[in-house]
Amino acid sequence: MRITHYFFLFLLFAACGEKSTDLNTLVKAGDLKQLRALKQQETTQLNATKSRLTAIDKAIAQLDENKGLSLITSFVAETENFDHFITVQADMKTRKNVAIFPEFAGRLLRFYIKEGQQVKKGTLLASIDDGGLKQQLEQLKLQLELAKTTFERSQRLWDQKIGTEIQYLEAKTRYESQEQQVAQMKEQLAKTKVYAPFSGTVDELLANEGANLLPGATPILRIVNLKQMYAEAQLPERHLSAVRKGTPVIVEMPMLNSQQQTQVQTLGNFINPNNRTFRIEAPLENTNGQIKPNLMGKMKINDYSNPQAIMIPQRIVRENTEGKTYIFTLKSTEAEGVYITQQQFVKLGMASENKVEVVAGIAMGDRIVDEGANSIEDQQRVRNLN
Repeated sequence: MRITHYFFLFLLFAACGEKSTDLNTLVKAGDLKQLRALKQQETTQLNATKSRLTAIDKAIAQLDENKGLSLITSFVAETENFDHFITVQADMKTRKNVAIFPEFAGRLLRFYIKEGQQVKKGTLLASIDDGGLKQQLEQLKLQLELAKTTFERSQRLWDQKIGTEIQYLEAKTRYESQEQQVAQMKEQLAKTKVYAPFSGTVDELLANEGANLLPGATPILRIVNLKQMYAEAQLPERHLSAVRKGTPVIVEMPMLNSQQQTQVQTLGNFINPNNRTFRIEAPLENTNGQIKPNLMGKMKINDYSNPQAIMIPQRIVRENTEGKTYIFTLKSTEAEGVYITQQQFVKLGMASENKVEVVAGIAMGDRIVDEGANSIEDQQRVRNLN
């Protein structure tokens, strides 16, 4: 079309050059009638030229099969590394996050630690009023000493065949019974002292000094160890065969703007009947202590990898009435940039956010239609823009 325009302008300028002398003469003579006649003549010639050019354009269009082709872009199929992930919500947890309850009913005498303090396993945390147990223990110890002395004398006499067997057995029973009472009293008295069950940080003091405590009902304090953290997620049962111990995992924590690469450490053996899920755990490093229990995040489980995958955009995949998926590949022609489309049925594998793996149907090096794939048909001539 551009050549046609140039040709039209050339004819117009040539005609103007030839008539310029007559036009100047008529203008100088003031011959209006002749000027109008000249205009009519030139208009008739111009219209005839336009009609001729239109006919030429139609003839060119009929003979040039590459004119007016659909425009597309394409890419060459190449292999790449493909990792597929299952993404689920996860919670950060630690098994060393304990609210400590008293084992002895009584008044909380005092704390020996403060909130935020680091403590080691076995550290004395708090004490509870024993309600007179110490005095009772002292009395029992005195009774134990008497029972022991009586038993030892009875044993010596019995060894000498003096006295009756029943006297010996009664003394022995009293002594053993008294030993058990002292042991029980010591055990009860030990419950008035609260010790750290593991090394960690005193997160919160939950009771006040002087408060009355009930075993298993009134929490005293919370102690947390943030060094052994893990991410926990509930995974749908359909992924049971794809996930096992050692499966690579990426744990994302948006609130901390961080992520960690880890692996599945624990695989639950129970399917929750309510939501058909099973539990998985992945250990986390928490050297700076930023990860807190119950922090929310995401767990991306790498259930499939292919280092030689052929990936294509999902938007170019089409489906016929039989449910078969296909794409269009390109076959080159003699004309530069002109190709013929070929419908190619493909078998798809795993998908990412915007790409899908092709496991059969195309090979590395095939040229595939990209932009414009949804507006072309099989065996159509197209012009490739890249």
